Amino acid sequence: MKKLLLGDFAVARGAWEAGVKVAAAYPGTPSTEITEELARFPEVYSEWSPNEKVALEVGIGSSIKGARTIVSMKHVGLNVACDPLFTASYTGVNGGLVIAVADDPSVFSSQNEQDTRLTAVSAKVPVIEPSDSAEAKEFTKFAFELSEKYDTPVILRVTTRVAHSQSLVELDERQEVPLRPYEKNIPKYVMMPANARVKHVVVEKRQAQLSEDANGFAINRIEERDKKLGVICSGGVYQYVREALPEASVLKLGMVYPLPYKLIEKFASSVERCIVAEELASHIETLVKAHGIKVEGKNLFPLEGEFSAKLIRERVLGEKEEIAPEAVPARPPVLCAGCPHRGVFYTLAKLKLNVLGDIGCYTLGAVPPLSSMDAVVCMGASIGMAVGFDKADPEAHKHSVAVIGDSTFIHSGITGLIDAVYNKAKVTVIILDNRTTGMTGHQNHPATGKTIKNEPTYELDLAEVCRAVGVPNVRTVDPGDLNALESAVREEIAKEEVSVIIAKKPCALLTKKLYKGFRVNDKCKKCKACMKLGCPAIVNGKDGITIDISLCTECGLCQGVCKFGAIESNGGAEEKR
Repeated sequence: MKKLLLGDFAVARGAWEAGVKVAAAYPGTPSTEITEELARFPEVYSEWSPNEKVALEVGIGSSIKGARTIVSMKHVGLNVACDPLFTASYTGVNGGLVIAVADDPSVFSSQNEQDTRLTAVSAKVPVIEPSDSAEAKEFTKFAFELSEKYDTPVILRVTTRVAHSQSLVELDERQEVPLRPYEKNIPKYVMMPANARVKHVVVEKRQAQLSEDANGFAINRIEERDKKLGVICSGGVYQYVREALPEASVLKLGMVYPLPYKLIEKFASSVERCIVAEELASHIETLVKAHGIKVEGKNLFPLEGEFSAKLIRERVLGEKEEIAPEAVPARPPVLCAGCPHRGVFYTLAKLKLNVLGDIGCYTLGAVPPLSSMDAVVCMGASIGMAVGFDKADPEAHKHSVAVIGDSTFIHSGITGLIDAVYNKAKVTVIILDNRTTGMTGHQNHPATGKTIKNEPTYELDLAEVCRAVGVPNVRTVDPGDLNALESAVREEIAKEEVSVIIAKKPCALLTKKLYKGFRVNDKCKKCKACMKLGCPAIVNGKDGITIDISLCTECGLCQGVCKFGAIESNGGAEEKR
């Protein structure tokens, strides 16, 4: 049977068909759907881990015990998991271990545009890369075979376009794979220096063997056409190459590290002109040139951004395709109507504070008119940056705060808070607790009290965690109460020690209500104070200030900022049926 599947769903299907028993991840677009889909299969234990490092450590343990295991994350999540990854390359595996990593060319939902292939070279871990959903499923199954045959973790790299595009997939039955026998093996699994020195030699031999054997892998194939032009490519770029250069010969690489050099040499020598087309880094080009094979590459193509058939035609054939830009109005991202974070950023902007931010939907606090964010670097960095502000300027705490989401605080913010307490910093941290992992689509985390399968579990108490690490001042406020929120912020930044404010209110999209919305009455003075909230439901049009009731969630912030009583309810919310 064939079915139209997202690339991420196809990876999950491939893992299930391959007999996977354990799946672990931290949600991160564009990889989130892999583990969400796997959680639907009762044969697979699935979990949201606190962060990617823990997810991979769970995966390594499961693999050593003999189970086929998949761990999923986005490219920046791999940074968090690098510590166990590099050593797992030395230990090898027992049950197959596949790490699905989603890169994000053109930075659709990330803070940088790094290339996972370069990390894999450093870690000495093989990488395979599918071009569509059908390959995503089959390559995932092949990755488990590769992992067990060569005793190595394997990275399955997808990009946003492949992860979130759909194509037909042939569905197969699940292969029930029994646990591989586990035997205590200290030289293999205990990476102290004496053992690691020996295993490094093994890793280098494995890499050489993989490169040699890859010349015969079916996932690497030559498509012979016109010999005047040959293109070496992989992943989603293959689709663009076939569309842009239908007459060109193609070497389609399914394994992008280690490379099959004999196959590449054969292909390059068979065509008059050989080009490497690859998004982001010059990974393939650099390795191929280092092997003495003459190719073109980044002299034609950019080092940044997602490719397209149009770009490839222009850069290879010099054919300029003039397309008139469509008259589409700008649609910048914005916090949702009723978002509990809006009141926090409105207040911080009003107080003119420096805001050290973090990764989450609340990063949109940087967008006008709120414009209330000074720096965002990586998951969990806000608290550490606030400590840095304090240590650079002893008066900084009076005009700066750190903001971090509930899921991100658990991911990597707790250690920053420990640092602040231990090193006697004067910082105020606002935990934006919207009761979910909002940015990636409302996944559970340890403080929601539910597992990935919505089963009840222990609910982590964020306030008690803060007190347990030594924070002397912890208070919880409703971010919809602007007066209480402002008072809390003013009081805490004035203190000469660590303070935590938990701004606790569920994400508006979690609320199961039908809203009748607010309306603007004739008391409106057109002062536009409500517009400073940046709420998409409030419109300044030709008829003055109006409220779009299809968006309004009756959060009440606009009533809180209006001094004239010009905003009133249409009748209150009803429970959805």
